[in-house]
Amino acid sequence: MKRGNIYRIYPNKEQKALMEKHFGSCRFVYNKLLEIKSLMYKKFRISLSEFELNNHLLVLKETYPWLKEVNAGALQQASRNLNSAFNHFFKDGFGYPQRKLKKDNHFSFQLPQHYELNTTISQILLPKLGWIKVKMHREISKGTLRTLTVSRTPTGKYYISILTDDGEKLPEKQEFSHDTMVGIDVGINTYAALSTGEKIDNPRFLKASLQRLKFLQREVSRKVIGSKNRKKASKKLALINEKIANQRHDFQHKVSNRLISENQAIAVETLNIEGMKKNHKLAQAVSDSAWYSFVLKLTYKAQWVGKTIIKIGMFEPSSKNCNVCGYHNSELTLDIREWQCPECGTLHDRDINAAINIKKIAVGTTV
Repeated sequence: MKRGNIYRIYPNKEQKALMEKHFGSCRFVYNKLLEIKSLMYKKFRISLSEFELNNHLLVLKETYPWLKEVNAGALQQASRNLNSAFNHFFKDGFGYPQRKLKKDNHFSFQLPQHYELNTTISQILLPKLGWIKVKMHREISKGTLRTLTVSRTPTGKYYISILTDDGEKLPEKQEFSHDTMVGIDVGINTYAALSTGEKIDNPRFLKASLQRLKFLQREVSRKVIGSKNRKKASKKLALINEKIANQRHDFQHKVSNRLISENQAIAVETLNIEGMKKNHKLAQAVSDSAWYSFVLKLTYKAQWVGKTIIKIGMFEPSSKNCNVCGYHNSELTLDIREWQCPECGTLHDRDINAAINIKKIAVGTTV
């Protein structure tokens, strides 16, 4: 079973400079190989394999000698990442691979091997970079050390992410019943409504910091491009964005941990998030809620412990159907939070009713 372990590292000035060279070189190689692969297919209808991409990488290293100053494994991993991106495009319906731009904060590179972690002295030995101090705030997962990713945040903090593999298979799925399953309806006003009747409030971290965020955005726009003052203002803006992201992830981890520990199976609705973002009145709140990230956490945590995640279709009328008699309320709009069924007289909380229906639909798919 594979697990990721993230730690902050503290490189010195020389190591930081060399890391920046790695970031830039890997981004350069990725973009060049993307250009070559796209051109070969466009002109000759030839799809380059991973092996052929690596051959082109050797040519790039001869054409641009400065590429030899960085770790060869990191450049090869950039080639593998591009090949993987194309596989996702062709097989999984992902978007066509795009160029990595410096302004998009793509500051990372990967090392598939040849690094050494010493937990006794809290340091890691990276090829070309030497020993670097690591903040070991928790024990690393048991298993063989696999791919390592070095990254830098927009706030100037450096991290390593170490993939470990203990060689064990994922546990078999545990049996579940109607009583050990919960349905979840995610929303904006209420972050998650459960079929048990519980509601989890939406902390809205972005909204809480919005005034400060807008002020800092104006400060950045007023500074001269390339000036030291603009860099200082940009860092302040990046810090608040980082704080919001950390708050959001912490909240999602706590909620997902609790839901996984309390239930054998969880039913969720597949959401058309990109479509919802097209509604300008909802776009900001939808982005702040980060539902995709939340469901992703539920999914991999369930796999770790043999629990089940059931996703129902996005077009199921979970909110508009009475969970008691099945009456369909076609006139229900987003602003109506409670409604009474004209058939059976049941008074519904919109979100709780949706969560119960999601559970019912999920039970139907597993029968």
